[in-house]
Amino acid sequence: MFNSIQNNDFTHIVKGRRSVRHYDENFKISKEEIHEMISEASLAPSSANLQPWRVVVVDTPEGKEKLRPLVRFNTLQNDTSSAMLLIFGDTQSYLNVEEIYNTAVEQGKMPAEVRDSQLKTILSMYPTLPQEIKVEVAKIDSSLFAMQFMLVARAHGYDTNPMAGFEVDQVAKAFDLDEERYAPVMMISIGKAKEDGYESVRLSSDKITFWR
Repeated sequence: MFNSIQNNDFTHIVKGRRSVRHYDENFKISKEEIHEMISEASLAPSSANLQPWRVVVVDTPEGKEKLRPLVRFNTLQNDTSSAMLLIFGDTQSYLNVEEIYNTAVEQGKMPAEVRDSQLKTILSMYPTLPQEIKVEVAKIDSSLFAMQFMLVARAHGYDTNPMAGFEVDQVAKAFDLDEERYAPVMMISIGKAKEDGYESVRLSSDKITFWR
């Protein structure tokens, strides 16, 4: 029964998510709750558990004003949302691998010999990858985080909108990030909907699935 309730709740969250563009501009989500949602979304999987997602939370009038000229046709989301989350992929996330794996050993989640073997492989391979591969891996993993964040936000009672329409070549520098290291992935607006998003149509599973 418990698993059934959990499954029903999750299905409700997935089916109830909408891309909302107009939010209640007077509603503010606390920093504590945004931190909580980011922590929950960070349970998403990633290559070698390197967790390359990095998040810039823009929730001040000054930050929103700086972001405004970079969001193209998405100004309504920027102006009315409680916050805009700028999702980046860290192409040097392997620099954190020793901290991650050592902590896993300390918490009894990984044998020390597995850590040692994995570290040797990761630290010999990842730094030598071509930059375009590092960017691709970071973007894929960070997209998993982004989708999970939107579902987490829905579970917390909030609405979101993912956006790819922004000045990709300017946003990292505008918010004081190393443009060579941090690859822009997407922006996500979050808040309480003032106008409900439209329910959209999806192709059937038969149309998108190939059985072999």
